[in-house]
Amino acid sequence: MFRIDNHDDSGARAGVLATGHGKVQTPFFMPVATKGTVKTLTHEEVGNLGFDSVISNALVLYLRPGVETIEQSGGLHSFTGWKKTIFTDSGGFQILNPEFLKKADEKGVVFRSPIDNSRHTITPEKCIEIQNRMGSDVAMVLDMVIPFGASIEENSRAVNMTSDWARRCKEAHKNREQLLFAITQGGTFSKLRDRSTRELLEIDFDGYGIGGLSIGEPKEVMHQIIKEQNKVLPEDKPRYLMGVGSPVELLRAISMGVDVFDSTFPTRNARHNDAYTFKGEFNISRGKFKNDYSPIEAECNCFTCKNHSRAYVHHLLKNKEVTGQVLMTLHNLAFIKNLMTRSREAIVENRFNEFKNHTLRGMELGENKK
Repeated sequence: MFRIDNHDDSGARAGVLATGHGKVQTPFFMPVATKGTVKTLTHEEVGNLGFDSVISNALVLYLRPGVETIEQSGGLHSFTGWKKTIFTDSGGFQILNPEFLKKADEKGVVFRSPIDNSRHTITPEKCIEIQNRMGSDVAMVLDMVIPFGASIEENSRAVNMTSDWARRCKEAHKNREQLLFAITQGGTFSKLRDRSTRELLEIDFDGYGIGGLSIGEPKEVMHQIIKEQNKVLPEDKPRYLMGVGSPVELLRAISMGVDVFDSTFPTRNARHNDAYTFKGEFNISRGKFKNDYSPIEAECNCFTCKNHSRAYVHHLLKNKEVTGQVLMTLHNLAFIKNLMTRSREAIVENRFNEFKNHTLRGMELGENKK
C-alpha cells in the first residue's frame, strides 16, 4: 500500500502510495476537484500536467448530484471520467462555516444545505457509507474542526469527538478496496495533538491526515506542530498535511517529512491573477505586463508558457475572459507539479536541503519580486 524509497538527511521522504487506480509517487500534491472537477480545467488537462491524484468533497457531492446518481453511474471514477486516484474529503472542514453548521455533538453533524436549505444529519457511519458507495480510492474520516484561537477546553472536546468519530468510521468502513485515512486535531496545543495522534494510532488507519492547520495560526506555530506530529506518526504510513498549498509551505513541510498535500491555493490564486514562478510570484494584471511579450516563466514547458505571452494573458484577464483563468490555472498547476517532481528527485539524490534553500532564495529574491 505504501513504501518509502528514500529518506533524505533533511527528513524528507520519497515513497509510493498504491491505490486501486494506480500508484502515486510521494511527495505529491492533489489539485482540488471539490465537485468532481478542477475549476476551469478538464480532467485530460489535469492528467496531462502529470497529476496522478485529485481530491473531491464527498459531502458536497452528496448534496448534488447525490450518492445515487454517482453510484448508478458506476462510481466516482466513472461519473467524473477521472481514471486515476481519487481522495474524498468527508466534509469536516465545512464545520468551520457557521452558515453551514447547525449543530455538532457526539452523534455527528447537523447542517443546512446551501443549495436548497434542506436539513441533513451526517454521522460518522453515514459519512463512510457515502464514501464507500462513491468508490473513491482514499476516504477520510469525519473529524471535528474548530477555529483557530479556540480554548484548550474546546480543542480537548474536539479531540474527544474526532477520536470517537474515527473509531466509528473504522467500524463502518466496508469497502475493502478503499483506503481509510484518519485526521488528527488538537489545534495548536502540543499535548492535545499528541493525544489525538496516539488515540488514532491505536485504532490503526491506512494513513494519517494532519488537520486543523493553515486556518489562521502563525506559520512558525504550524511548523512546530507539523514537526511534533511527524515524530509520533508512523514511518510506514503516509502523512497528509491537509489544506496547505503555497510553494514555500510545501517545501518546508516536505523537509519535515510530509508526503501528501492538497489545497485550492494554486488554482484560486490563478483565478485572481497571481502567477507562480521560480523567480517569485507576481500579479499579471498589473499594468507593467501589458506589453510584456515574454512567457510567464521562460523555463516552463506548460501549454500557457509555450504558446502565449504575459501580455496576452494580461489582456484576457483584464477583459475577464475565462480563457485567461484557464491559462493561469494550467501554469500554476504545472509549476506545482514541477516543484513536487524536483523535490522528489532531490530527495532520492539526498540533496533536498540544498534544493529547498536554493528554490526559496530564488522565489524570495528573484526578478519577479521586484
